[in-house]
Amino acid sequence: MDAIKKFFDKKKSDAKFKIAGQGQSLAANQSGRSHHGEGRSHHGEVRRHPTQDTQRAGAAALSRVQKQPKEVDWSLQAIKAQARREIEAEQKQLEELSISESSAQSLKPSEINLVASPMLATQGVYFHCPLLGPEVSTYQEIKENIRAFLHAQVAEDAGISACLIIHTCNKDKEKVQVCVETLCKYIENIVSNPAEEKFKKIRMSNKAYQERIHPIEGTKEFLSAAGFIQQELPFNEGMDNFWVFREDEVTDLSTLEQLRNALVSCEPLKPQLDRACRLLLLLDHPSGEWPPFFSEGIEDLEKSIQFVAEAVERDTMLMTKAMRERQEQREMRKYRFSLIRIRFPDGLILQGTFGVYEKFSEVMKFVRENLTNDWRPFLVKVSGGNKITEEEQSLVDLHLVPAVVLNFLWDLSVQDPNLDDSVYLKPETLMLMQH
Repeated sequence: MDAIKKFFDKKKSDAKFKIAGQGQSLAANQSGRSHHGEGRSHHGEVRRHPTQDTQRAGAAALSRVQKQPKEVDWSLQAIKAQARREIEAEQKQLEELSISESSAQSLKPSEINLVASPMLATQGVYFHCPLLGPEVSTYQEIKENIRAFLHAQVAEDAGISACLIIHTCNKDKEKVQVCVETLCKYIENIVSNPAEEKFKKIRMSNKAYQERIHPIEGTKEFLSAAGFIQQELPFNEGMDNFWVFREDEVTDLSTLEQLRNALVSCEPLKPQLDRACRLLLLLDHPSGEWPPFFSEGIEDLEKSIQFVAEAVERDTMLMTKAMRERQEQREMRKYRFSLIRIRFPDGLILQGTFGVYEKFSEVMKFVRENLTNDWRPFLVKVSGGNKITEEEQSLVDLHLVPAVVLNFLWDLSVQDPNLDDSVYLKPETLMLMQH
């Protein structure tokens, strides 16, 4: 376990070193230093420095103290009116696409090229891996980058890299578990019976090897790191390929035990959801109507229109409270991600992307990381005014899916005359201001 921890610590340190940019002497111009995090953008692009207008808007936002916006009326009539507006807008968008129903059915979604609106709430859901650096990309691209990274590390640390490849790069977890148990058995037989020659050879045509070891990516690297080499040896009346343990490759059998423990305790490297942190100005959207979450294709738009129409029909249908709750849960389970917006009293909105099964404590952590006084207690309330206290519940259980706007308030039980209650976000976050 210590070996795996040291591996991760070293790779994270290397990633941070790359982020720091090119080194300079102490006498060099201080203005040439690169800031941490400026390289973090979608598909590895460099974030552009904000314009002077954007900086002035951020500075002005800090000094403004405005009254809380009025609460939204969530009556049935308001819901119906909003639904009708959405249906009309989406139908208009369908007409502008000028695609007939017959041609739309013949086209695959991947073949439809639509220009994403610049006013989208977010351009998509992206991921990252701390070991790879600040770049973010799609889940599949980050997954492929992790695979390439691990294979590149084999030359430097073959044992730990092979363990990570086995757990990370194979989809069938049950087959991985059987493979791990078999590899551990190979190691245990050698450690427990160092004089037995039969345990030092693994016939590659053996049924157990072909079914349990050969199909799993990373097993060859693991056996090589354990001191095995491939040799062709006599078998029955012919020749066959074997993995043969070389004692001169591993002089200390305790090394094999450490490798076995690393294989058992290792966890897969997974792409981590990128928060895609953005800062929006409420004054730029006075109506409170925000753009959609994703860029939609023709089929998605048609399904969306049908979904909204069904929602209006359900709202007018007589249902018990229990029936409505079950219906809501079924609808929310369809989503994988949720767009969370935190509205501050000065009109700024902090936005982040979360998995629907993440705990609400992750949202609180996200907000705290962006506060100028991260130690100061604060409250988060829904539009109706109720405070959210169930931090250990998931977003889907709290009905915060697929998107929600929450209101931020300082906890008034903590007072300090030296603090400015109108200052909320730290300067680094204010630099993310987007109009």
